[in-house]
Amino acid sequence: MNIRLLFFALVFFSSVSIAQKKPLDHSVYDSWQQVGEKLVTDDGRYLAYGVNVQEGDGELILRSADGKYSRVIPRAYQAVFSGDSKYLVARIKPLFKDTREARIKKKPAADMPKDSLVIVYLGMDSIRKIPDIKSYKMPEEGGSWLAYHTGKTVAKAAAPDSLEQLKNLLRKADSLARVADSLRNKVAEANQKGLSVLKPTKSTDIAGSKKEEKIEEGTDLVLLDLNSGKEIRFLLVSEFFFNKKGNVLLVETTGRNGDNKTAPMVLKHDLTSGLTKTILNDFKDAKGYAISEDGNRLAFVADRDSSQKALKKFYSLFIHDKGSDTAVKKLDAYSSLLPAGWVISPHFTNYFSKDGKRLFFGTAPAPLVKDTTLVDFETAKLDIWHYKDDYLQPQQLVQLNNEQRRSYLTLWENDKMIRLAEDTLELVTPSAEGVGRYAIASSSKGYRVQQQWAMDGMVKLYVVDLNTGNRKLIADKVRGGGRISPAGKYIYWYDRDKRNWMAYDCNASTIRSITKGITVPLFDEEDDHPDSPPPHGLMGWLENDEAVFIYDKYDIWKCDPAQAAAPLCITGASGRKNEITIRYVNTDTDEKFIKKNQKILLNLFDNRSKGSGWEVHTLGSSFRFSSGKPAIQHAYLAGVKKSKNAETIIFDRQTPSAVNIYQTTFTGVSDSSNATLISDLNPRQKQYNWFTVELLKWKMFDGKMSEGLLYKPENLDPSKKYPVIFYFYEKNADNRFRYIEPMPVRASVNIAYYTSNGYVVFDPNIYYKTGQPGDDAYNSVVSAAKHLSRFKWVDSTKMGLQGHSWGGYQIAYIVTRTNMFAAAEAGAPVSNMTSAYGGIRWGTGISRQFQYERTQSRLGATLWQKPDLYIKNSPLFKADKIKTPLLILHNDKDDAVPWYQGIELFSAMRRLGKPVWMVNYNDELHGIIERRNRKDWTIRMAQFFDHYLKGAPAPRWMAEGIPATKKGIDWGLSD
Repeated sequence: MNIRLLFFALVFFSSVSIAQKKPLDHSVYDSWQQVGEKLVTDDGRYLAYGVNVQEGDGELILRSADGKYSRVIPRAYQAVFSGDSKYLVARIKPLFKDTREARIKKKPAADMPKDSLVIVYLGMDSIRKIPDIKSYKMPEEGGSWLAYHTGKTVAKAAAPDSLEQLKNLLRKADSLARVADSLRNKVAEANQKGLSVLKPTKSTDIAGSKKEEKIEEGTDLVLLDLNSGKEIRFLLVSEFFFNKKGNVLLVETTGRNGDNKTAPMVLKHDLTSGLTKTILNDFKDAKGYAISEDGNRLAFVADRDSSQKALKKFYSLFIHDKGSDTAVKKLDAYSSLLPAGWVISPHFTNYFSKDGKRLFFGTAPAPLVKDTTLVDFETAKLDIWHYKDDYLQPQQLVQLNNEQRRSYLTLWENDKMIRLAEDTLELVTPSAEGVGRYAIASSSKGYRVQQQWAMDGMVKLYVVDLNTGNRKLIADKVRGGGRISPAGKYIYWYDRDKRNWMAYDCNASTIRSITKGITVPLFDEEDDHPDSPPPHGLMGWLENDEAVFIYDKYDIWKCDPAQAAAPLCITGASGRKNEITIRYVNTDTDEKFIKKNQKILLNLFDNRSKGSGWEVHTLGSSFRFSSGKPAIQHAYLAGVKKSKNAETIIFDRQTPSAVNIYQTTFTGVSDSSNATLISDLNPRQKQYNWFTVELLKWKMFDGKMSEGLLYKPENLDPSKKYPVIFYFYEKNADNRFRYIEPMPVRASVNIAYYTSNGYVVFDPNIYYKTGQPGDDAYNSVVSAAKHLSRFKWVDSTKMGLQGHSWGGYQIAYIVTRTNMFAAAEAGAPVSNMTSAYGGIRWGTGISRQFQYERTQSRLGATLWQKPDLYIKNSPLFKADKIKTPLLILHNDKDDAVPWYQGIELFSAMRRLGKPVWMVNYNDELHGIIERRNRKDWTIRMAQFFDHYLKGAPAPRWMAEGIPATKKGIDWGLSD
């Protein structure tokens, strides 16, 4: 009896507790917390994670893995642990309020609040802060070295070593000798031609030199040994780089305005010996610095002659080898090694092969320059669209900057140059981190025009011999390109026609179907686009290219590229048997291949419950789940960070009610009881009415089963009636256990806000057939609405629709077919497929044709082949059928769906006297970017639905509109 009373008391107080929770409002967004960066020391003893807020001051949490040490660093971000696991270094943002105040006062950039640097000595209370820094770097494997770039310059730098001082004196002597020679030559000329030759020209000052060009001076760089505390200061620094091993620091300095004695320099500082060498000086510009992993070789390109404002600059390639005094010019723009009209590119990211023997740099056609003698206001401004162009003019203009900077891979080895790439062979990727003999190359030449309607990424594949530069065509009409194996023995790709993975043996010059014999589909068998389905992908390669691991929907297959062994399902078909998708999680960012007998981390996704879990498997052993069955949690698991040399792992765990970070060990990760909660994000969430989510299944009008996510208020009372908003895109049911953060939205409803305020939200999956996307949306969504109407707590007279982009299109179509919805919001909807078909996606400049024929719109035909499909699926042609009040969001700089699509639908409904509003955020793109506009849209959309689904008064922007005369004065948000 007492137990029953206790039970009912618990239920009663629980209900009262839920009932007392308050609804979310728009004021909560700014300080809502998010998981930020995560990192673990190499030895696994310390970890750190960021806790960010949407607008305001975040923090970095630092703690020991054993939980005995912790500290909070306000506003810290971009954190790095030192390679010896002794220190944490991070930037610290200024206070948000200080930056905001400075922006209000419109302070110049130089006077804005600046970042600081923080250095934490792990496990100790000792902490050091350094104000006004621009950037910092630490070597990947360099122990305790730190270099930080300040925003200012102090008195003087550390004196160079005695040898360097002697060299500087010799350089000054050489410079003075050149001046003396110049003066002697001028005197000799005056003796012959008269004193008139000594008069200054218009382009020179009194001393006869050109007017000095203003430069952007560098600032101080401080090199700090965190262990000893020793500092070395370099003045006027513009750029700096460590090599991977952390034994060399490369520094570029600038000149000083008003001081012609201070020339720019490239310095090499040896972190082991402490010596600094000047390897180049007296240049105009230097770029593309590369350092070999061991620090023995440096390379860059530099221009020593052009003025700072020159329209055309000519760069030379310099290389410095260990033991040399200075960098040696290996190649310049006038070299016979370069093709006529080609130059060394300053835009390429130069790099050395892993062993440092090969340098990969960029060459390019010499850039075109404008004729500066032409008068700008007298020359025509236009674009010429030509039917034979590889790309449409808008795409060319979007890509113009990249094209002007386009560089082609070139190899320098043993003082020989080998051109690897050019316009007919654009992309070349060397194997084995540049050490291998072969490279894969691809060219889209001949297939570029068809991308206008195909967008299939079709290319020709080549194998390139890096020893000679010779190339050989190995495959044609390959969709999506190919890759080369880590050791460089095979070039591989997926053949969409044969639905198999192919591999070209670089040594045997043969092509094999490496997945032949696998009977389950390796492609997405649920793909419903009118095109060949894509593959599920691959996990990676075994060391020495002995095998490649391929995915099917559920499992992982080990395939022998030499076909000496039959494909083997290393997961024993356990995934397919349990409808669990098993995928590899790479925990080592440096990993290039998978080792034999390696223990690998696998993520498990349950396609039925939508939960996930972890599993650790040792390659070469029989696969089995650690607990005898899949360890699936009612959660979404992701974001793994593992220590490099220890077992420590941290990861994100999301549920509908929380997102937090957990700590565990690599070998114990599959057992959720081993995981320790180490964060506590958003404790105030307990004050607010939250939501629950369940996976709902129902039968659609076509007789097929569907599924979707039903979000209900935490305090739902089944004796009451609730309004429902249907939000959808394509298929979102797999997101069942994702956390939804309250925030001002980019376009679509925030489910946490709406459920907290008494709405039910339903997100149904949409299933498509070719040629009828509108009817398919109707089949999925309206059948879901009919099914939901059976619940007593659903108010079937107060149902709304909301979606953006493709979701917006589907909503615009659905309201032409049914009047069962009391209100609808369609964001960036395509309303007229006949005009949208010929439109441009302005963000990329590409044609929209492919979208209708092969991808999302799923019509499967051109406009002239089946015009009836375009008309039938266009809401505009049935605008007279619409009775549902419609709110449209369409921004005037939409870079995906042309703005006129929203205008066409608005204009039609306005003419027909239908209730319709269109909101346009000026200069915003497809989704709202600026936070101020996101906040505004979140409020307006809630007001719209509150009015039609809850009976709230209409705000003035809905009731009366806001005329242009009140723009920026009255926002009309009040009623």
